[in-house]
Amino acid sequence: MNKSKDFLRRVVEEDLKSGKYQEVVTRFPPEPNGFPHIGHAKSIAINFGIAKDYNGHCNLRMDDTNPTTEDTKFVEALKDAVEWLGFKWDKDVYFTSDYFQKLYDYAIKLIKMEKAYIDSLNEDKIREYRGTVTTAGKRSQYANRTVEENLDLFKRMKNGEFKEGEHILRAKIDMSSPNMKMRDPLLYRIRHAHHFRAGDNWAIYPMYDFAHPLSDYIEGITHSICTLEFENNRDIYNWLLDTLELEPPRPYQYEFARLNISYTVMSKRKLLELVESGDINGWDDPRMPTIAGLRRRGYTPESILNFCDQIGVAKANSIVDVAQLEYSIRDDLNTKVPRVMSVLEPLKVTIENYEGEESITASYYPHDVPKEGSRELPFSKEIYINRDDFSENPPKGYYRLTPNQPVRLRYAYIISCKEIIKDNNGEIIEIIAEYYPNSKSGEDKSDIKVKSAIQWVEAKSAKEIEVRVYDRLFKNENPQGVEDLNPNSLKIIKNALIEPAVIEQKPDTRFQFEREGYFYADPIDYTDKKPTFNKIVSLKDSWAKKKKRSQNKPQPQPKKIQIDGEVVPMSRKEEELFNKYTKELKLNSEVANTLARDKRLSFFYKEALKEFNSPITIANIVTNEVTRELKQKNINELKFTPKDIAKLVQMIDNETISTKIAKQVYEEMAKNGVNPIEIVESKDLKQISDPNIILPIINDIISKNPENVEKYKNGNKKLFGFFVGQVLKATKGKGNPKVVNELVSKRLK
Repeated sequence: MNKSKDFLRRVVEEDLKSGKYQEVVTRFPPEPNGFPHIGHAKSIAINFGIAKDYNGHCNLRMDDTNPTTEDTKFVEALKDAVEWLGFKWDKDVYFTSDYFQKLYDYAIKLIKMEKAYIDSLNEDKIREYRGTVTTAGKRSQYANRTVEENLDLFKRMKNGEFKEGEHILRAKIDMSSPNMKMRDPLLYRIRHAHHFRAGDNWAIYPMYDFAHPLSDYIEGITHSICTLEFENNRDIYNWLLDTLELEPPRPYQYEFARLNISYTVMSKRKLLELVESGDINGWDDPRMPTIAGLRRRGYTPESILNFCDQIGVAKANSIVDVAQLEYSIRDDLNTKVPRVMSVLEPLKVTIENYEGEESITASYYPHDVPKEGSRELPFSKEIYINRDDFSENPPKGYYRLTPNQPVRLRYAYIISCKEIIKDNNGEIIEIIAEYYPNSKSGEDKSDIKVKSAIQWVEAKSAKEIEVRVYDRLFKNENPQGVEDLNPNSLKIIKNALIEPAVIEQKPDTRFQFEREGYFYADPIDYTDKKPTFNKIVSLKDSWAKKKKRSQNKPQPQPKKIQIDGEVVPMSRKEEELFNKYTKELKLNSEVANTLARDKRLSFFYKEALKEFNSPITIANIVTNEVTRELKQKNINELKFTPKDIAKLVQMIDNETISTKIAKQVYEEMAKNGVNPIEIVESKDLKQISDPNIILPIINDIISKNPENVEKYKNGNKKLFGFFVGQVLKATKGKGNPKVVNELVSKRLK
């Protein structure tokens, strides 16, 4: 990417040229409530990269203002991610909690300026009084409190004299502002919770919109770079700094498009659900889009930074194909890693006319002549080949070993099949072969013609390994959560074989297992007794092939993916729809973007909303499920109508069915055109929310798993997902997840 064209860098260059700032100071300010993911990598690369490019510095700051969700382990994970990607922060790690007293003092100043007040409305009333995009809000009657009353209440809030939600500090700005964020935003709320750094010193904690700009100012930040979802928050950012009349220089906020990748979720809440459900093995599961997961899988820092560089810095959201991330690691490893031979599904071959043993020299880089490096391959009469490299009844175009077709052993000799040995079940367990002595690779003087070479390992020297073959975690291009998990995302091969030279390498070495893909020794589970390798990525994009095979009809035009800051502009009408969807209906920008740009989807969405007013749930189903149908069909060819979708959503919202069951109902509705209410009733799919039905099931599962109960009570909280999963399984997915979670939590106390 040409960084001079990056709009953020253009801003920085103009500010330096004009003398606005003497030094560039950026910051990466994550909340330590989860492990950082690939989206954070983009933000890290931008903030630290810009500081480095202009001889400035970047602060690493933990936005630790919510004591109920934050933890030291997340702080360490964030620090580790920044260091692993190759960046260094300025001086020590900063924490917003370091500024709690200063922030409190700023709040006092606003109250004294009559620019903030203590509101005692409850949450529902605050929401109601805020108004809508088309109607002005109504200011709370508590805004008329005197400065003295507000100061007294705020001090007592700090001292912990009130319950959570009883009072809240709000800015006094404009309840009729077209920017809903400016309608007396919340600044401080009461939280009776232990803070992992501040302890129990505070009973009030600043909101993001208050803490963020002031922390930036305190640290001397010049360019506060955020993702697009904070675009409307910029007005609060500027209002606070201007209203407090803080001495220049002051920071300014700029927004860029966040990273969204197909077949991936980026929401920390959804990633946390995956961790707690037990569907994956923690934050560093190699299927996760977290930095820890990608690192454990075998991705390199260079590949991730190159990926971030390739997709560029843009001003509009779009979805990047995950194949682009996979390409980046292939491209990085292609010229770096040694090629070795593996046999993932071993089939024994005995070469009856070979005697003795020998050692065959083979290059680690057979396609990169200038690169040095080779190893010795032991060879004897007993070897193993991959089971799919032999076919008794070969299909047309099969060029590997068959009863009538010889094949070359990579780097070694040509062999032919003489006899097939099977067990009592007719399964092939061994091939008796013969070799051609004058056919050795590089010295071949035979007249035998073969069309391929296959992998092999020598029986006595081969090392048994465990191979974990990872596929995409989600089966849908735009997944919503646990319900869209790919059941085939992990395949474990217990008894694979590898040539001995692999085990002799350094633990951090990556390999290309020829014809299989790129692999990495698992940094946690690898032992000398049981070497364990993770598949990083296949040699080619296998998903593209799967799609091609499954699609027989003419394909729609490919999505226009935003690269290097460019995006196809919306028409005026599309922009109007987008603004309505995001501001009035509160859809997230990705969903709104999808709906606004597709006339058929926006029509379908509008019609469904007429039947039942649930903007967000309907939008999610339309942009995920209906979109897939409309890729192949016209609206009049669908077997369901917008009215049917509305009925389905109504059952979800009133908790008649769970989201998981809704998926099942939708699939049948799409296939057979049956009314969703009839499907639910005929198949008895109604959600079970009655504790009197659920509790006996929970008690039964707890009584059958005493060891897991003990482990849970001793601190293994990951097992909570196990118990919830068992209950949902026992109810055939009909248990109300919210009720199940609450009852399991109470029962395990």
